[in-house]
Amino acid sequence: MADDIVLLSGWPSMFGMRVRVALAEKGLKYEYREEDLRNKSPLLLNMNPVHKKIPVLIHNGKPISESMVIVEYIDGVWNHKSPLLPTDPYQRAQARFWADYVDKKLYDIGKKIIWSTKEEDPETGKKEFIECLKLLERELGDNPYFGGENFGFVDVSLVTFSCWFHTYESYGNFSIETECPKLISWTKRCLEKDSVSSSLADPHKIHDFASGVRKRLGIE
Repeated sequence: MADDIVLLSGWPSMFGMRVRVALAEKGLKYEYREEDLRNKSPLLLNMNPVHKKIPVLIHNGKPISESMVIVEYIDGVWNHKSPLLPTDPYQRAQARFWADYVDKKLYDIGKKIIWSTKEEDPETGKKEFIECLKLLERELGDNPYFGGENFGFVDVSLVTFSCWFHTYESYGNFSIETECPKLISWTKRCLEKDSVSSSLADPHKIHDFASGVRKRLGIE
């Protein structure tokens, strides 16, 4: 029996893009349903009644929520191809730690740059954001990927932020390539993979989206 896979997400969501990358890495076909977060569908509210957020993966009628939980689920169920988490328990723990760091630090700090009001100082957010990226760059070291020689769990967690880099740079008035050249080289390496390039949104469309939201919020 073929797997019935449905992804509920929104095109600008770096969290939804993570799931798309993981599904592409495994070569899985799925149905994609775009969600309007200002008018959430009954299906989304039914499949994720706790947080009412995207992304949600529905596998044979059963929902899984939270992007990296979904990525780990995909890696566990379809473990025949392109493993994302290492088999060694310590390395698995380290991968989960850094993916959690990206979730808890990078997204929230990035919001300070893009969604700051005229009364708020974006310089604080910019400084914290660059420090966060530099720490991740040090963790990457001279490896091709965060998973060593192979594209893996931490790469999936972080690479989807790269299509937002142009927007962060535009509103923060800085260059990530100047600050973190190895991280940008890693980004370009990841984008050579079809699973990544086909799953990420266009950076300029992301910028237009962010600009529209800022105008709607009255901060641009």
